[in-house]
Amino acid sequence: MGLYNVLVQEKRQVTVVIPNEYPSFLAWMPSCSKILVDEKEHDKVSDVIANAEIIFCLDFNDLKRMDSVGEVYTRSKAVKILIDHHLEPSHFTDHAISIQETSSTSELVYDFILELGKKHLINKDVAECLYVGIATDTGSFSFACNYSKTFEIVAELIRLGIDGEHIHRLVYDTYSEDRMRLLGYCLSDKLEVFPEYHTAYISLTKEDLDKFNYKIGDTEGVVNYALSIEGVTLAALFMERDGNIKVSMRSKGIASVNDICKKYYEGGGHHNAAGGNSYISMPETLKGFEKLLPEIMPGN
Repeated sequence: MGLYNVLVQEKRQVTVVIPNEYPSFLAWMPSCSKILVDEKEHDKVSDVIANAEIIFCLDFNDLKRMDSVGEVYTRSKAVKILIDHHLEPSHFTDHAISIQETSSTSELVYDFILELGKKHLINKDVAECLYVGIATDTGSFSFACNYSKTFEIVAELIRLGIDGEHIHRLVYDTYSEDRMRLLGYCLSDKLEVFPEYHTAYISLTKEDLDKFNYKIGDTEGVVNYALSIEGVTLAALFMERDGNIKVSMRSKGIASVNDICKKYYEGGGHHNAAGGNSYISMPETLKGFEKLLPEIMPGN
């Protein structure tokens, strides 16, 4: 949305496309209402992609992440540009800005805007969008942000008049009662801890989610609670959704969840934050994960 709000100032015809619905706590962001969601408007999304001259692929690095958008994207004759910070990008664009050490793709978009000579177009709307991207990708500046440049960019965004405290409340302090009760249920009933392997996980079946009227984004950050247990260096969330098990992993230190998700769950991401999918039942998935622990967490 930061890049969108720059390009539209130059009277470009710009459309933002995402595969699935975004969580409600981001709906306030400038111009979010103009996003096309493929699962709701597939024909319109396909038409936009087919007729595009330039396609920016932001914050993902593999064609598989596009879901059903990928097929029409592959046929498109547009110039394709990747801007991303995840590990091991695949080659599906004509050009790539891929810097894994950067805190977030929003930081790379900020640099890209400067390289275009368009810093003057970073208004408050653009700044708010980029700030949200940096803040959420670093867990409110608690990880992946040990670089002075990250804070220098944030300082520039604040100088443009954004209110970081207000944005934090909009993103993190808008829990519904159902979401809060789901979090309590995760911690009281669904948390499993394996001290000998410094590992903890939470599992949620479709029935669990239905019980708490699950909405997109309601499990955002849940896996971090498991990781915050003293002595735990690997945490996982297994969630039944769309006919398969969505896997989210976090780690501290040397344990690479990128490697684990890539090898066992057809996924990937960052060294300490990654995800993937399991296509077997929840009990089989959990049993398989527990059997993996002596292999993936030896000597931790």
